[in-house]
Amino acid sequence: MSRTRIRPPSPLLPLAVLVLAALAGCTIQVPSTGGKPAATAPESVAPKTAAPESVTPETAAPETTAPEPAAPAEVDPCTLVSPQEARKLAGTPLNPATRVADTCTYTAPVDGPTAQLEIYVGDGAKKYLDIDRSLEHAFRPLPGVADEAYAEEDAVFLRRSDRWVAIHLVRLNDPAENRAPMEELARKVADRI
Repeated sequence: MSRTRIRPPSPLLPLAVLVLAALAGCTIQVPSTGGKPAATAPESVAPKTAAPESVTPETAAPETTAPEPAAPAEVDPCTLVSPQEARKLAGTPLNPATRVADTCTYTAPVDGPTAQLEIYVGDGAKKYLDIDRSLEHAFRPLPGVADEAYAEEDAVFLRRSDRWVAIHLVRLNDPAENRAPMEELARKVADRI
């Protein structure tokens, strides 16, 4: 049977604690051990400030801040395109819409033709547009749709006030066939934002 010998802690351990406390700007008291006097870490280098004065309602300055503007109401992306509109645009039956945060997706059943419609609202929609611009996709403006609107081969982007919406269609057909229906849907969605 072997005996395990317990080692006493290193004499450098208290010194390491003091150094770390000093670097962190803390003041700590180290209790004395073995008859040695207690050591104190250096005081913080930060200047000491006077205790705050008590403020009574009579001495407090009146608040003059203007109320914050109301945030735009949240828009459920799945309410912007109805299931019937999504099915008509996709040209095939679609599963019920699935919402995840500020996106809504209609997908075709796995046993049907490939089709998917995605609706993005807010920052994600604007980011989608910015990425496609950085990739130098070809855009055409959609005059008279919302405050600002653009279309590309498989998507439309529109802005009303400070809210962006992007609608992306995935189909295995000639994209030119989707142009007029996508623009028509963009005009309807612009009125719903």
